[in-house]
Amino acid sequence: METSRVQRSTFWTILIAVFFGNFMASLSTTTINVALPVFMKDFDASLNTVQWMLSGFMMATGIIAPIIGFMGDKWSNKRLYVFALAGFTIVSALCSFAWSIESLIAFRILQGLFSGIIMPTTMTIIYQTISKEKQAVAISYWSISAMLAPALGPTIGGWLTELFGWKSLFLMNIPIGLIAVIVAIRFIPSYKLSRSSTLDWIGFGAVLIGTSSLLVAFSEAHSWGWAGWKTLGLVAFGLIMLAYFVMRTLRISNPLLNLRVLTIPRFTYGLIINCAVTISLYAATLLVPIYMQNIQGASSFTTGLVMFPGTLVMVLVSLAVGRLYNKVGPARLIFTGLILMGVATWALTHVGLTSSILFVTAWLVIRYAGIGFCNMPVTNAAMSAVPRESSGHASAVMNWIRQGTAALSISLFSSILSSQTLAHLEIDEVTPKVALSLSIQDVFLIGTIIIIVTMPLTLLLRKRKTKELETGLVS
Repeated sequence: METSRVQRSTFWTILIAVFFGNFMASLSTTTINVALPVFMKDFDASLNTVQWMLSGFMMATGIIAPIIGFMGDKWSNKRLYVFALAGFTIVSALCSFAWSIESLIAFRILQGLFSGIIMPTTMTIIYQTISKEKQAVAISYWSISAMLAPALGPTIGGWLTELFGWKSLFLMNIPIGLIAVIVAIRFIPSYKLSRSSTLDWIGFGAVLIGTSSLLVAFSEAHSWGWAGWKTLGLVAFGLIMLAYFVMRTLRISNPLLNLRVLTIPRFTYGLIINCAVTISLYAATLLVPIYMQNIQGASSFTTGLVMFPGTLVMVLVSLAVGRLYNKVGPARLIFTGLILMGVATWALTHVGLTSSILFVTAWLVIRYAGIGFCNMPVTNAAMSAVPRESSGHASAVMNWIRQGTAALSISLFSSILSSQTLAHLEIDEVTPKVALSLSIQDVFLIGTIIIIVTMPLTLLLRKRKTKELETGLVS
């Protein structure tokens, strides 16, 4: 390790370096959401095909996560980060040249692989190079980049799509990516905490096949039938492969993922809450654009504006939470956030044809405020319970489970949206717009239940106290 160089690095230069890349990677998760109707029209594709641009991207970010710890150990997290930034920038350019929806989905999946490297690697860099007493503040800024970008994405995406077309959604990543590469090379210290180990290719194949099987099953369940043999067969096969992966990981000496970090109660509780918050965020970015454009007849730009106030509130709340964390502790902040998210999500179960733009905007503001209260505290509460030498693998485990959950939830929500729309058309004999509106209400209700079920875990976070870890590298 180049200790002298690490010590010369400052808190703010490292934060700037990780902020750029993490913001770019996170931004691409939702910029295309408001343009889904545009993609459906331009490529003459259905919602269930176009949604693969979202779920395929999220799936890729989760699939790559298990080998990030290995790659970070082998090449160092700085080199891995720079490599991922460069790859993401190049693939963004390829997306703009897509000639069909299939080619665009393929490029998006490749883009997701690089994005999946960037997000956990930046988190690992923070926990390995910044001192313990400054990590709460550092992760609050990291959280702003990780959560601001997906929340801001629909606004930026709507504006760009309205003025310059969908290709601009990918071309904008090129200048941001180039700046991110330069800043990362210049400001992130070169260091390496452990020696490289052997990659478990069998384990990686098992998690790849298992995750993909579940994603396909959830995506196509509306057409195959939830009780159809294809759906149940793929779900069973996927679960078996993931169970094999877990058992293999716990048995071998050099596992693909160090799943033993899940034996740390505080880390596991925080991870579960983190997944619930992630599902809540991406559910809104999927449902609101569809509601605004397909039911209200709004443009992509107007849709982005509806989601923009919530984004600003989330940023302000996240900044305040970063300062309150050490005084109040994570449990109270997270519980407050979950209450706000639960109330707002329940209110959105009443959204309909006659709902005003103000109604939707106001409840989205409250919802995003709740996310701002939750995100940094739950991430830091989980990661601060893990020893520094295991932070790389803990970050990879967190990203694998969180992103995999997000991908599966997007596919599941899209499938439920389609199946419930058909059900309302047949049973209630209503117009297509009313049927779609009712199905959106159904999905928001599921989101409300997920948040309510998660709330008791905040009590466990309050009861568990972690021992202070060793001071990090940067003072």
